[in-house]
Amino acid sequence: MRNLKRRNFLKATALAVSTTFAVPVFAQDAPVIASVVFQGDQFMQFLQQGVRETAEAAGAEVLETNIDGDQAREIEAIDTYIARGVDAIVIAPLSADNSAAALKRARDAGIVVVALNGGLSDASIPNATFSTANRDLGASTGEAAAEFVAANLDGSANVAILAFSSLLPEQSGDRTGGFKDAVAEGNDVTIVTEQDAWQPEDAVTVATDILTANPEVNVIYAANEGGTVGAMQAVRNAGKAGEVVVFGIDGSEQLARGLLAGDNILQATTAQAPIQMGSMGAQAALSAIEGGAVPSETTVPALLLSRNNPDAVTEFVESIQ
Repeated sequence: MRNLKRRNFLKATALAVSTTFAVPVFAQDAPVIASVVFQGDQFMQFLQQGVRETAEAAGAEVLETNIDGDQAREIEAIDTYIARGVDAIVIAPLSADNSAAALKRARDAGIVVVALNGGLSDASIPNATFSTANRDLGASTGEAAAEFVAANLDGSANVAILAFSSLLPEQSGDRTGGFKDAVAEGNDVTIVTEQDAWQPEDAVTVATDILTANPEVNVIYAANEGGTVGAMQAVRNAGKAGEVVVFGIDGSEQLARGLLAGDNILQATTAQAPIQMGSMGAQAALSAIEGGAVPSETTVPALLLSRNNPDAVTEFVESIQ
């Protein structure tokens, strides 16, 4: 039943995406695909899982690297893969701008480049890009927050935001901007503070300090998984369950459990489909290696998970196990 639900979830996600490329199966002379991510959270793990499972099923060898948010390590990894002569690099770039030069060297060396989770400012560098529009992610959660504020807070909210602008300014700005616009629709919303905190331990500290310094805050929005996890814990630690609610971005088992918890802290989060995204990236890489045509840019749809729909949350948890 678990595998069936997972397949159904991925199938439902895939229905919204039109893939026009065939995936070859390699019986010999297996290609080598390098899979590169910039941090080790569950989203990135699922992204690499999608790449790995699809590529290995086609007979390819997969090399995996996590550069832990270090631009120099990303450049070094790409140059190492160029020297090794891999056939493709499937990467979640750390920066739309700063990751470009090394990936252009890879492309110039005849290596297929597929970008996941955002892409590059120079769209001519990757053979294909697969992403979920970050502004849409923020807007999705913002719309859920707007409904909550209108229904439960008399249309007025004091909001604190946990972002990641010093890590990925373009993505963070789109996610926070989409949220701000959506949550303010029809409501009186004050953004009390916006600070960076994208790792859980940092987010606990930052959110705790915000709640201490700004007792009027009654909504926290976190723009990624780590920030959302940390915000939930900070509200629990402060004994403010029932006074402060959290809205977030990303989908993981921990966040889903937060939505199902009886403390009523986490209200909604918008999940991406990282396994599907990674799988599609691998498919594109395998096809391009064989000279097949691949779409230059593909938007992978997202999924709103809400406390108001526990059945959908439960199905999501089962889909990722």
